[in-house]
Amino acid sequence: MADKKDQNDVPDLGPLRDRIDAIDRQIVDLLNQRADVSLGVGRYKAAHHEPIYMPFREQEVLNKIADSSPGPLPDRHLRTIYREIMSSSRHLQRPERVVFLGPEGTFSYFAAMEHMGSSASLTPKADFEEIFRAVAEEGAELGVIPMENSIEGTVGQVVDLFMKYTVYIQAEVFSRISHSLMSNAEKVEDVEVIYSHPQPLGQCREWLKHNLPDVPTIPMESTAEAAELVASKKAAAVVGHLKLADMHGLNVLAQSIEDLPDNWTRFLIIGASPSREDRRDKTTILFTLPDKPGALARVLTTLAHQSINMTKLESRPYRGEKWKYVFFADLECDLGGERYEDVLEDIRQQCHTLRVLGTYPTQEERP
Repeated sequence: MADKKDQNDVPDLGPLRDRIDAIDRQIVDLLNQRADVSLGVGRYKAAHHEPIYMPFREQEVLNKIADSSPGPLPDRHLRTIYREIMSSSRHLQRPERVVFLGPEGTFSYFAAMEHMGSSASLTPKADFEEIFRAVAEEGAELGVIPMENSIEGTVGQVVDLFMKYTVYIQAEVFSRISHSLMSNAEKVEDVEVIYSHPQPLGQCREWLKHNLPDVPTIPMESTAEAAELVASKKAAAVVGHLKLADMHGLNVLAQSIEDLPDNWTRFLIIGASPSREDRRDKTTILFTLPDKPGALARVLTTLAHQSINMTKLESRPYRGEKWKYVFFADLECDLGGERYEDVLEDIRQQCHTLRVLGTYPTQEERP
């Protein structure tokens, strides 16, 4: 009897499909209405010379959508859907060229896709300097660069390039780094050689040592290049982003093989001009100091007296001058706002040189 009652409770598939079809028509109609409004926003931005990419506004929309949803659609699914909707909106308003460290399939590529959406016009570049040059001098609207890794630390070359090129930080993106082992082989035991970039190989050293102790590892320029090579071989494997398997038709032999699971990379979105959004949570500065005792302490004291929290401070050798250093710092405030005009001027007086690299919305690490 219970089984018969359960069967009576199961709805008929035909009416359910009819209802889905009707809802889909409503969704398409609403999406087109939204796109029409977005085109109007694009015309306004063009008339007022405003940028298309507004990271805080996008973050605000995503948060409002997620907070207003009663379910059962999961929060992360909703955010992914709306990320694509906003990517399409930006493209309708004005296509923007976004440059990243290529080729397609690198972690920079997947970070750009995750943040900018699949409608973004992504252009690969061979190295970090090409990215900076494209944004500063060659008309690319945005660039995606890895700034630091929670395990490996800061990418020193990026700090050096901020000294060389006049670009500004528009936003930050935290991306979780997880590695998989992929191959044309059917089983882990069939793998005879492993290719990847040196960083993933290093971050999975213990797993590889335990599971494939006698298999040689060969470093490559990028995980994407390694995956392309492995796709042409039978018993080779690549360590890299899980989505490389789909891109190259590889079998996933093992997932999450990194030795330290809490591995994040902080990417920066850079543009040719400062952010013009009203709300900005974070400021990054680059400064040099006079060769005097207590010079750095005076800057830190000025910030402390204003209750400004410094979340990052790093020094780099000043290129071209021996024993001179440049300091790179992240501050939890909008140092470009009116409230901090006097503080900014005080710091400027205490420094030999000072550049505000950007004021931008902060982003929390997403699980």
